[in-house]
Amino acid sequence: MTPDLHTAIIVNPALPMGLIANTIGAIGIGIGAKIPQLAADRLTDMHERSIDISSNRPVPILQADADTIRNIMLKIIDAGTQDIVTVPFPAFARALHNYQDYQQTFPDRDLSQEVIDGLGLAGPTKLVRSLTGALKLLR
Repeated sequence: MTPDLHTAIIVNPALPMGLIANTIGAIGIGIGAKIPQLAADRLTDMHERSIDISSNRPVPILQADADTIRNIMLKIIDAGTQDIVTVPFPAFARALHNYQDYQQTFPDRDLSQEVIDGLGLAGPTKLVRSLTGALKLLR
C-alpha cells in the first residue's frame, strides 16, 4: 500500500446498535490484519506509560442500506480491483460462531445474493472516495 491510503467502513444503519458495533469492530480487525501498518505503532506518555495505537489515520464510518453496500462490494470484486482491500461482513456470518464453519460454508454462498451488513475499504484515496463519496456519515 502507498502513503495515499484512505479507509472507510460502511454499515447498515437499520441494524441494532450492538450489531452495528460488532460489524464495525470485525471489519476493522480485517482491515488491520491486511494492512498492519495502519496501527503498528506505540506511543509513550510523559510518565513512560505506553499504549498500542488504534489507527494512524481517520476511519470514517458511513451508512448505506444492504443493497447499496452489496453493490459497492460487487463493483470492486467483479472488476478484479487489486488496489483496494475489501472486507465485507455478510449477515449469514452472525449465525456461525467459529471461523471453521464460516470457512466451510462460504464456498456454497453467492455474495451477489447475500445481505451484506457492512463493508470495509482501504486503498487509494481517489478510488475509495469514488465508491463512497455519496454516502453519509453514520450518526
